[in-house]
Amino acid sequence: MEEQLEVLDKAFLVGVNINGDPDYERSMAELSELAKACHMEVVGKAEQNLPSVNQAFYVGTGKVDEIKAAASMLGADIVIFDNSLTPSQLRNLQNRLELTIMDRTNLILEIFSKRAKTKEAKMQVEIASLQYALPRLIGMGEVLSRQGGTSGGGMSNKGAGEKKLELDRRRINHRITELNRELKAVETERSTQRKQRQSSGIPLVSLVGYTNAGKSTLLNLMVDEYVKEESRKVMAKDMLFATLDTTVRKITPPGRQPFLLSDTVGFISNLPHHLVKAFQSTLDEVKYADLLLHVVDYSDPEYQEQIKVTRETLKDLGADHIPCIYIFNKADRELSDLPVLLKDKIYMSAKDGRGLEELVQMIYDQVFDDHVQCTMLIPYDKGNLVSYFQKEGMVREISYEPEGTKVTLQCPVKDYEKYKEYVI
Repeated sequence: MEEQLEVLDKAFLVGVNINGDPDYERSMAELSELAKACHMEVVGKAEQNLPSVNQAFYVGTGKVDEIKAAASMLGADIVIFDNSLTPSQLRNLQNRLELTIMDRTNLILEIFSKRAKTKEAKMQVEIASLQYALPRLIGMGEVLSRQGGTSGGGMSNKGAGEKKLELDRRRINHRITELNRELKAVETERSTQRKQRQSSGIPLVSLVGYTNAGKSTLLNLMVDEYVKEESRKVMAKDMLFATLDTTVRKITPPGRQPFLLSDTVGFISNLPHHLVKAFQSTLDEVKYADLLLHVVDYSDPEYQEQIKVTRETLKDLGADHIPCIYIFNKADRELSDLPVLLKDKIYMSAKDGRGLEELVQMIYDQVFDDHVQCTMLIPYDKGNLVSYFQKEGMVREISYEPEGTKVTLQCPVKDYEKYKEYVI
């Protein structure tokens, strides 16, 4: 499934390299990809080496005029800065450049707002956006309050601009409270669904990894192979944050028990803290997985750094203890003979499917390692037990004997112990 892209704005990028930061070039390349993911055309960039950022303008004062001239010449609509701007920096830059100003955080929020499809994701994005806007409103209010007079202190003594900012601030806080209340109800429903899933005994396998590593492509590959319903596929695009909403699909390879495969928002370096917090309930689902599939873009020169970012994010979520298979995806761009298997690692291509069977076997070796294969003879008056085994995808062979239903199956040890009286 693909999304129709439309370039809406021309973007001019601005980067500041503080003390020769070794990650600077990677960060700027990523900023360009983020702009493209927001359907912007990058028309140029300005860069500066500084020992520290300028408190008033982020860049040096002389650089501001250079940026204005270059952005104007290139017809830029938006100037995007490579890091978060303070409220005063944002205000000063808008006054000097007379263009729309965005920073990295704002850009990611904009992408998230475009990608959110479900009600829950939309609420989470709105909370993060409001939390981003709130201190910037406060910053503006502090300047206006110094102009609004010092007598009294009630609302009646405040200037018109300050009154408006105070009202805006109250509205934002009220809306955040409202949204958090609605999200709490969604979290309760999610918790109920999780308990039902856990009681079903179907293992949960979660796709994690850096954004654009190929998680959604891998999910679609499994849907194509084992679900065969086009409507169950998700959008997979070669761009950052192509998929935002959490997706869960039931995967049942022929002759095997089913497992649930989940995919959610990808990780990225310097992901805004309040954005992580807003998506906490969604990301927390990772903690309840039986197995993680850490998808890595092996063709990206910075893949080691991306692995590090993902590991740190998983640690922050409390999910770093869960068993993990490392999937080095897009390996067809670097290796000719695929797949390559090394213990808990597989080098494969989700795009053309090379390595899928081997990956599925690795998954089953992990999540079904506590299962036993056996044959049971189940009396005909216990037909509900046969239905249970069939529904859960445990049955391998079935035949009907005079004494009852003969079933060859693979089942969890707990089921084996519970029904071992029927084992023959």
